[in-house]
Amino acid sequence: MINLYGLEMEKLKKLMVEEGQKPFRAVQLYTWIYEKKATSFDEMSDISLKFREVLKEKYSLDLPKIFTKQVSSDGTIKLLLELNDGKKVECVLMRYNYGCAVCVSSQVGCNMACSFCSSGILGKQRNLAPEEMVGQILTINKLLEEEGKGQRVTHIVVMGTGEPFDNYDNVMDFVRIVNNQKGLAIGARHITVSTCGLVEGIKKYAREGLQTNLAISLHAPNNELRNQLMKVNKAYPLEVLMEAIKEYEAIANRRVTYEYLLIQDVNDNKENAEELIKLIKGTMGYVNLIPYNETNKNDYKRPSGNRIHAFLDWLIKGGVNATIRKEFGSDIDAACGQLKAKVEESL
Repeated sequence: MINLYGLEMEKLKKLMVEEGQKPFRAVQLYTWIYEKKATSFDEMSDISLKFREVLKEKYSLDLPKIFTKQVSSDGTIKLLLELNDGKKVECVLMRYNYGCAVCVSSQVGCNMACSFCSSGILGKQRNLAPEEMVGQILTINKLLEEEGKGQRVTHIVVMGTGEPFDNYDNVMDFVRIVNNQKGLAIGARHITVSTCGLVEGIKKYAREGLQTNLAISLHAPNNELRNQLMKVNKAYPLEVLMEAIKEYEAIANRRVTYEYLLIQDVNDNKENAEELIKLIKGTMGYVNLIPYNETNKNDYKRPSGNRIHAFLDWLIKGGVNATIRKEFGSDIDAACGQLKAKVEESL
């Protein structure tokens, strides 16, 4: 069966025409499932009984099930969701003063094998379909609705488990569904896709005509260090990556965010900061510093607060726009892959 949550508007219109319907039927369906939050075809009163039977026979409105839920004292919610085939994937709700952001996973596991990350321990098992990514947002929206505070997801970062550009087409469908005014109507500038540096994906993304954001998981200012932290750098060294970023900025006219994980005595000294300043000079991007979230899967440590702020000061004095990312869920398994890894070990 075809899950309606996985169909972006143009594909759904095409399918409806193939079913002998007018393209407007797709708009009706989007209105029912996203605006009116219908969970069954029987609720769709302005669609004929005959076609509702066709919909029930060929299409579904399945959502993932909550397998494990963790709630932090700061209001952060981390879910481990079970998909139809039994695979499990994480998503996280983070509450800001400007709205509710969800960190979405794009794959079950990850093939990038970054040395600091829990997500790649089991390797990539499969890509997520668009409906499985949309399902993460809808599941969080249901939880927010149950809280009764009139909140909903307003911002999305495709920055959870997986490499989005290793699942490019499905991620682009997901972005179009959540951005569509008849879909979840989340503004393009409130949607960020993060990549560890798949150059072909960056170049394609530049030409999508979207006003969404791009984040680059950089984490090191030179090839030697980045090769140690991120295997992807051996395929796409920094000079190749930076050229792709400049091409993206020129075509999309959008600045990038450089994500930089600060790891004690690995990439957090003044020389590293100076290299980083030099590396990104000439681009429009800014740096988002992320203090490392320690895990028992490696020996990496979080730098002291003084070192974190010193690194920030070095960047700012070097003319780089930089911030320290606000941390969420420090009392739960907050980092990507931690909750799933813990659950998998216990099974």
